[in-house]
Amino acid sequence: QVQLVESGGGLVQAGGSLRLSCAASGMIFGINIMGWYRQAPGKQRELVTTITRGGITNYADSVKGRFTISRDNAKNTVYLQMNSLKPEDTALYYCNADLAVISSPSTWQNYWGQGTQVTVSS
Repeated sequence: QVQLVESGGGLVQAGGSLRLSCAASGMIFGINIMGWYRQAPGKQRELVTTITRGGITNYADSVKGRFTISRDNAKNTVYLQMNSLKPEDTALYYCNADLAVISSPSTWQNYWGQGTQVTVSS
């Protein structure tokens, strides 16, 4: 009924940049917080950054000053601009959203995308 589809991952050299996108589709009533998480091999999934519908952002210390989250509410899309990438940023990046569907507008649920791989070579 609802899908989050990420795109924009890939292989980049250290110091380079990538831009991830995540589009939410389906019978969506509204979206509250959207965000990005990542999981490196052998590690737990961790928060990268979140953004509220009003544009308030939150970042993990490890990405502050390098990554920028933004969203287009009209397109139900969230973006992650990643600059000055480091090998330790290598991970599977997941989009996340708290949203309600038209059939149940008072019920907010958490949804995940399928993930997009980011690999940073040294």
